[in-house]
Amino acid sequence: MPGTGSNGSVTRSTLRQQLADALRDEVLAGRLQAGREFTVKEIAEQYGVSATPVREALVDLSAQGLLEADQHRGFRVHEYSLDDYRGIIEARGLVIDGMFQVLAAERATSRTTDPTPGRPSHRDPDDPRVLAAVVGVRRRAEEAQRAATAGDLTVLIGYDLRFWRELGALFGNPYLADFLHRLRVQSWVCAVQHLRRLDDLRGHLWSGHTDLVDALMRRDLPAARSIITAHDADSLALIERLASG
Repeated sequence: MPGTGSNGSVTRSTLRQQLADALRDEVLAGRLQAGREFTVKEIAEQYGVSATPVREALVDLSAQGLLEADQHRGFRVHEYSLDDYRGIIEARGLVIDGMFQVLAAERATSRTTDPTPGRPSHRDPDDPRVLAAVVGVRRRAEEAQRAATAGDLTVLIGYDLRFWRELGALFGNPYLADFLHRLRVQSWVCAVQHLRRLDDLRGHLWSGHTDLVDALMRRDLPAARSIITAHDADSLALIERLASG
C-alpha cells in the first residue's frame, strides 16, 4: 500500500491519503460501523504500516466529520442521528443551489456581454475542454444510474461521489466542489447504516444522474432544481421510514 517515489514526504503523503480513502470506504461499506472504536495501533497492524501515516489519516477523517478522536481511547466512527441527516441534506441542497445560481448568473451575463476573444468560459458548452469534461460526467452519471437501478449500493456510492466531484468541478469553484464532496460523503455515511438493512435496494436508490446532466446542459435550471428537490425529499423520506422501522 505505501506510495512510490524517492521523496519520503511525498510517499508518506500518498500513503496517508490511501489510508484515509481505504478507511472511508470501510465506513461507507458498513464494515466499520457507527460507534466502532479502534486505535492507531490496530489500524497500523491491519494495513502493515507505521503509526504516523495512520494517525494522520485518522485526523483527516476526523476533520471531515467521519471519526471522533478521544485522547485516551483512540478513535470512534461518528454516529449520525436522523437530525444530522436532515441538516446534511439541507446544507447539500443549498450548496448545489448555489452552483446553479452561478450558472444562472453566467447565462445572464453572456446575453449582455461579448466573450473575451480566446478566453472561453470554463462552463462554455462550446469549449472543447468543457465538452470533454461533460462527456466524462455523463458517463459517470450512466454508471451511477445503472448501479442504482440494480440496487448495488457499494458501486453506486463510488460512482455517485465521483459524479458529483466531477460535476462540481465544471462550476469552476474548487471550494464549493470540495464542500459538496464532504457533504455527499457524510450523507452516505449516515444513510448507509439504514440502507444496509434492506435485502433488496432496487427501486429505492436515486437514479436521476443522467436527467440532471441533461437538464444542466440544456441550461434548464428549473428542471435541474426540480430534480434535486425531488431527490432530497425522496432520500430523506426513505431514511426517516427506515429509521422509524
